[in-house]
Amino acid sequence: MNTIDKNSRIPVYVQLMNIIIEQIKTGALGEDDKIPAERELCDKYSISRTTVRQAIQELEKERYIYIQRGKGTFVSPKQYKQELFGFYSFTEEMKKLGKVPSSKVIDFEISYCDENTAEKMGKAVGDKIIRFTRLRFADDEPMMVVTSCVPYKRFPGFSKEELERGSLYENFTNNYNVVFTRAKESLQSVATRKAEAKMLKTKVGSPSMWIERTTYESEQIIEYSIGIARGDKFKYDIMLNK
Repeated sequence: MNTIDKNSRIPVYVQLMNIIIEQIKTGALGEDDKIPAERELCDKYSISRTTVRQAIQELEKERYIYIQRGKGTFVSPKQYKQELFGFYSFTEEMKKLGKVPSSKVIDFEISYCDENTAEKMGKAVGDKIIRFTRLRFADDEPMMVVTSCVPYKRFPGFSKEELERGSLYENFTNNYNVVFTRAKESLQSVATRKAEAKMLKTKVGSPSMWIERTTYESEQIIEYSIGIARGDKFKYDIMLNK
């Protein structure tokens, strides 16, 4: 649909929305492409500026577009939807979406629990842990940065080389006979800090999702992690069952 029918029962602003959405879905308008200016849309479809503004406002609310003051209106980057109703891993979720997941190990060290980490992991202060930070990619695009802590005693000999070879959870399952039983996550919107923005190739202060995750094997905490995910790339759907 590339025309507007002013005799239709569908409001004109909705018709304009549908035209722009269709252009986005078909690729006629790509990520970060500029949307025609209000005057251009008015002239092209013979509609009022009020109608155009209403359509633009609704498209922004639904996250199809974003507005940069003084520069124009642009197509929003595609978001990757994750449905939070069961145990999942980043690697498997990206594969389901037809993306190629990969990781870059930013830091890897043998460390010891301080008071905060000990509390989070259910360990004693001074207990030996492995701490590592990974930058996670989908089709070579940086998506999130995650710092994880795992108990050294459960994973003796676990190395940076092992971590670089593939999925963390697959490695733990295949090489350490881990049986993951459950995980708890807390999500919060935060502003991206300078170091994170550099790794994620986004702007300082842009919205990100802070994800705190505690993963269990039976009743033992087997991983504690903090992740920062790009707010323009992730959408989380949470299933609520009665």
